[in-house]
Amino acid sequence: MKFGLFGGATAARVGPDVDSAQGYNEFIEYNIEAEALGYHSTFMVEHHFTGFGQVSASLNFLTWLGAKTTTLRLGTAVLVLPWHNPVLIAEQTATLDLLTNGRLDFGVGKGYRYNEFDGFCIPMEEADARFEESIAVIKKAWTSMDRFSHEGKYWRYKDIVVEPGVMQRPHPPIWMGAGSESSIRRVAELGANLLLDQFTPIEAIGEKFAFFRNEVEKRGRVFDADTVAVARAFYVANNSAEKEAAHERRLKAQRRLTTISQTPTGDNKASILSFSDTRQASEESALYGLPDEICAKISRLEQLGVRYLLLTGGGIRENLRRFAKDVMPVFAGRAPATSTKNVSPAV
Repeated sequence: MKFGLFGGATAARVGPDVDSAQGYNEFIEYNIEAEALGYHSTFMVEHHFTGFGQVSASLNFLTWLGAKTTTLRLGTAVLVLPWHNPVLIAEQTATLDLLTNGRLDFGVGKGYRYNEFDGFCIPMEEADARFEESIAVIKKAWTSMDRFSHEGKYWRYKDIVVEPGVMQRPHPPIWMGAGSESSIRRVAELGANLLLDQFTPIEAIGEKFAFFRNEVEKRGRVFDADTVAVARAFYVANNSAEKEAAHERRLKAQRRLTTISQTPTGDNKASILSFSDTRQASEESALYGLPDEICAKISRLEQLGVRYLLLTGGGIRENLRRFAKDVMPVFAGRAPATSTKNVSPAV
């Protein structure tokens, strides 16, 4: 089992008497300590216009973090491609991959928060088409040794070559956030890795995992469980009162995020919103509790074939340390107890 991190810092614009950089700098230190504790990776969110300062410039943040670490893999979870010029993204990610000696994990998605699309004046209905055009341009920009031109619906380029080249060949691993069967099928079609969200209950994670495996194998490829990462909130509690308080904080935060994600007519059907504001989902999905309780949930995921978790813990250093001390050693170096029903042999 591999353990990475998922999430981001906050740096709200609250006035001249407050150090807005504090949250970012503390999260940098959090990740530096995570590397020392044996965490495998960190995946950074991209969000805009929240009013509470979530990370917006993921690649800038990861470049700074990359200069302060040596082994931690640096992921985006996710860059929302419909908002970005794909050639500029190709250049920026290639630069990051080069400077960090091939540590970039390129996580991308279509976006799901209404307030962000509205703020950029981009219709959410265009998300699929914009994503598909952008990912095709980025892959070509990374791999083409010759100049090329592109005439698309949203982007046009004439006689360009993208520099620098990427360190990883043929390009950095592409991770895609997906939840519905059609979206997961598209991840398999593109040969990408799969990111599953932090709210989906454990049994549903097993179903999505198995569906992806089947879609990969139907295309003649050998499935590798390391190509699926499952996000989970985590909090190592000392007692039931701390556990309860953590659940209440999580639910409050998620209701705030659901409010800015939903459309005015309430018809946003993004899979990530299906469970995000329910107490039941929090209790089922989040890795909250005493170490034994957390290990029991991870073992359930392991039985379903999962062997890569991305943990979001609010940047609490003591939480990070306790998980590394009391939970990670339980799963270190042992072969996953996988179900033959849900997983094919990995390579």
